[in-house]
Amino acid sequence: MAKRQTPLRIIPLGGLDGIGKNMTAFEYGNDMVLVDAGLMFPDDEQPGIDLVLPDYSYVLENEEKLRGIIITHGHEDHTGALPYLLMDLGRKVPIYSSKLTLGMIEAKLQEFKLNSPKFREVKNGTHINLGVFSIDFFSMTHSIPAALGVYMRTPAGSVLHTGDFKLDQTPIDGVTPNYQAICRYGTLGIDLLMSDSTNATRPGFTQSEAAVGPQLRHIIKNATGRVFVASFSSHIHRLQQVCDAATAVGRKVVVTGRSMVNNTKIARELGYLKISQEDIIDAYDVKDIPDDKIVVLCTGSQGEPLSALGRMAAGEHKSFTITSDDTVIISATPVPGNEKSVQSIINSLSKIGCTVYDRSNTLVHVSGHASQEELKLMLAMTKPHNFMPVHGEAVHLRAHAKLGLKMGIKPDHIFIADNGDTLEMRNGKVTWGDPVESGVVYVDGLSITDADPIVFRDRQKLASDGIVTCVVTFAPRSKKVGDVEIACRGVSFSSDEQLISEAQDVVREHVSVTAGKDGTSVDMLRKNARNSLSNFLWSKTHTRPMVIPVVMEV
Repeated sequence: MAKRQTPLRIIPLGGLDGIGKNMTAFEYGNDMVLVDAGLMFPDDEQPGIDLVLPDYSYVLENEEKLRGIIITHGHEDHTGALPYLLMDLGRKVPIYSSKLTLGMIEAKLQEFKLNSPKFREVKNGTHINLGVFSIDFFSMTHSIPAALGVYMRTPAGSVLHTGDFKLDQTPIDGVTPNYQAICRYGTLGIDLLMSDSTNATRPGFTQSEAAVGPQLRHIIKNATGRVFVASFSSHIHRLQQVCDAATAVGRKVVVTGRSMVNNTKIARELGYLKISQEDIIDAYDVKDIPDDKIVVLCTGSQGEPLSALGRMAAGEHKSFTITSDDTVIISATPVPGNEKSVQSIINSLSKIGCTVYDRSNTLVHVSGHASQEELKLMLAMTKPHNFMPVHGEAVHLRAHAKLGLKMGIKPDHIFIADNGDTLEMRNGKVTWGDPVESGVVYVDGLSITDADPIVFRDRQKLASDGIVTCVVTFAPRSKKVGDVEIACRGVSFSSDEQLISEAQDVVREHVSVTAGKDGTSVDMLRKNARNSLSNFLWSKTHTRPMVIPVVMEV
């Protein structure tokens, strides 16, 4: 009986349930390559959580196979989990990416005090071998310079991973997608295409980044006071256009916000952001420059309350206070879930009386992701035998799958996967494999923890209903209940002295009955205190705050 061929296993660990925490493992025998290691920001259902990471336990369980980590570009949803992964790995693994991306990663790792990572710079046209994986890199256009796609060949077949992309014909840095390489790979044969699905529901083409420049220059030229531009700190192309517009009309550029300062410094040092030293000044030097000669680059495009723009809007920034004479440009699209925060910032700015421009009233932002016609062009150039939409929510993945059908890919050759699902490739043919453990882990302060629904339930209850603590003193020998003290936080009846007094009497009465029985334990008294107080508050207020009973033996 012939031995069955070793399969190439494609294992998405993140990125298929939202825009974020992208991570995919490729495994063949004793070799594994990881593409991207991103994070996601928490939503309203995850109170108190700082960051959401993919569950990479499968990678840790097989770390002896891990030959390298490939990062397609420098956005947080592709790099943010890397520090946590590197801390958990038992050995140093080489990281392959472009010069700019490695520079951003290095700055991030220094914050975590992770020194001497094994960086390996790659660029358009670079070829590497990692175990059985033969890997080629090719340039793509996105909303950050030096974005790369990946073409990998294995004994079981070939895969092309686009990374995040749009087909921009007039990119700011002049680096267009490597169409020649993409078409060549299509001719060589692509057994599986993994393609960015973020804008799969948008018809037409995504506008070029160059379309934003003239509008930015018009606004900056005609502004009478200072101009504040809020953008993603990693959107170097956008920052370049702001700098170009500012210097063209005789304004100096000021940078504020920690990530904005760090990323502009890295991009300038590596030659990706071009502005002369005399045109970019420190925030402390602005007092000597007229307001109509200043453009401020800042963080806060997502409505983050602690960002530079958020603190300015609240009047809490140490260097800048926005006035009615100023102009604010919010040059980004809200990430899903951030719409309310962004609108809150806009409302605060409107109350100040300044002029606000955002995507709703002028062309100050374009997407960095391909729309439907570009996605179809990618399918036409690559001519894949099998297709797996990646990077998106369920609606995006399914919309992209429909485009694949229109482009002639057979229905049973299109794979809409969830995180943890596995595809297996043998001789270029793709089938479903056995799923692996997947999910998310949370960064909660200094701890990294699994998803515990009880913790979130308690936090949501505290946020919605408040908390009441009840301290009961109890003498075990005499079985007498003494003082009952009740304290409230986050409840509307905390100042109602009569209600609190009645609640104390109810608790004392119920706990006294239980205390007088033989065999009564402290746990039973606590349970009785909780139930009696909770029922009383419901009967009087129709609210159910979290009740924490404490029984003190005296």
